[in-house]
Amino acid sequence: MLAEIITVGDELLTGNTVDSNSAYIAQRLTEKGFWVRRITTVGDDVKEIENAVREAISRKPEVLIISGGLGPTHDDVTMLGVANAIGRKLKLCEDCLERIKEFYEELHRKGLIDDPTLNEARKKMAYLPEGSEPLNNTEGAAPGAYVEYEGVKIFILPGMPREMKAMLESEVLPRLGERKFVQKKFLAEITDESKLAPILEDTIERFKVKIHSSPKGFGKYIGIIIFAEDDEVIGKVIRYIEGKGIKFREGW
Repeated sequence: MLAEIITVGDELLTGNTVDSNSAYIAQRLTEKGFWVRRITTVGDDVKEIENAVREAISRKPEVLIISGGLGPTHDDVTMLGVANAIGRKLKLCEDCLERIKEFYEELHRKGLIDDPTLNEARKKMAYLPEGSEPLNNTEGAAPGAYVEYEGVKIFILPGMPREMKAMLESEVLPRLGERKFVQKKFLAEITDESKLAPILEDTIERFKVKIHSSPKGFGKYIGIIIFAEDDEVIGKVIRYIEGKGIKFREGW
């Protein structure tokens, strides 16, 4: 149940745009029961994208989600980078081309653009890695893509947050199925994280759960998140830690 995320865009590396996409994707994957093991950000460079995808695949996550770089401009090269990484060519998706054509015609009817013609830049968005399945973009022009390679489910999504979120919810998450997984937040009434640390280490080893901790409330509490298979396991974890003299309150 491991997952990785790659976000693409020079604007993310220069600080001109805050990468909110990776946070949203990670949250939704975590809610689905995946451990997001790594988040990588690369610029709009074919070789950098190719290398990042190859490295991610080599670590064998079950799911790899890539966001950004699917538009019509010269620096939108994510599809090519992914195709190179998995040894495929880009192939024209006729259905995608028709969808793009309809999208620009609709914009023209609404008076939002002057020319609905399918120029080369717009056609570029209809090329997907060979063997991939197009993912419908209900909020924009560029389709996403889904391909499996060496046991890794690879999803390629747009970078515009509105488009990415819609595609993630409608096209990606339903393909991942339902998993038994629970996460709950608590405030531990202890001010010294170093004193809590050995207790958490012992708990993690004993119950085989994942626990995140961070100071909260100006030093009054330590916030912890417990990730487990079900509420029963979380209950056992809390009772065990309370047995060490730590008091809890639920929520942050």
